[in-house]
Amino acid sequence: MTRRTILPLTLATVAAIVVGCATEQNQRGLGGALVGAGTGAVAGQLIGRNTTSTVAGAAGGALVGAAIGTATTPSYNRGNCRYRQPDGTIIIARCR
Repeated sequence: MTRRTILPLTLATVAAIVVGCATEQNQRGLGGALVGAGTGAVAGQLIGRNTTSTVAGAAGGALVGAAIGTATTPSYNRGNCRYRQPDGTIIIARCR
């Protein structure tokens, strides 16, 4: 594999592992940041047609996406974690 392939795969793997170890609020914030960064990068490229615009759009989109993702977490889940029981059921309780 080339260096251009290994780095994105490594970052995606690390992000997937980190998301699995977070509260729902953190997961939604990270998901919002990822979606916002992608959308912002595309919008920045379409508007400015240069690398600076693309990076600025990605940064702005990530900030807005993270804020929206975090703010839209249902209030009953804030500060709680999801746990899977041995029988497969999922419960929501205070984080340990």
